[in-house]
Amino acid sequence: MDWNFLSETFLKLVGAIPLTLELGALSMVLGSVLATCLAFMRLSGIRSVDGLARLYIFVFRGTPLLVQIFLIYYGLGQFPAIRHSFVWPFLREPYWCAILALTLNTGAYVAEIIRGGLMAVPNGQIEAARACGMSPLLRFRRIVMPLAIRQALPAYGNEIIATVKATSLASIITLMDVTGVAATIIAETYRTVEVFVVAGAIYLAINFLLTRLVMLAEYWLTPHLRQPPERLLVSAKGEA
Repeated sequence: MDWNFLSETFLKLVGAIPLTLELGALSMVLGSVLATCLAFMRLSGIRSVDGLARLYIFVFRGTPLLVQIFLIYYGLGQFPAIRHSFVWPFLREPYWCAILALTLNTGAYVAEIIRGGLMAVPNGQIEAARACGMSPLLRFRRIVMPLAIRQALPAYGNEIIATVKATSLASIITLMDVTGVAATIIAETYRTVEVFVVAGAIYLAINFLLTRLVMLAEYWLTPHLRQPPERLLVSAKGEA
């Protein structure tokens, strides 16, 4: 290992981290909005609406993200109607094509996570809120949504990490994220191992921070699962 080369590579790759984080964050925000709509479509009880959401989720969960990126970036430009539409200034840019592909893909996964969280809310608590006279909107805001978030957060955290790793595929459409810069350095130096070791370490550090943030959110959202300090003290004295 050439440590001077590793340090130089690290400094070059650090400059690409903002783009990687931007791709991941923007696609997760937009994907979560899309996923919420899909989840409510699945739970609507309307067969046609539910079937449409099922079809969307089946297609985007069942096909590789790489294929979706290629179809959006290279395929949509083949249609004259799209090239002459108002969306073409965005779809001809690799950045927005990557955002679109990541959003559509993560939206399909997060939709099932949100649906699972909503379905995991105990019916007894919903009935208790209804018996207290809460309106449907207040019941959803005070009871259903907080419980669903707690149930869905671990799986949602995994999807955030998966999306950050998936941003590496954006390099195939010329975006200079961490993987794109790493590929450029390899093409210039032919030193694959050192470059990808540094790139992998950067992704590992990013995901380590994300996992800690998710764990912190879980801790904050589940105060009822933590023993109060006096109970811990009593149990410790009993064991002694």
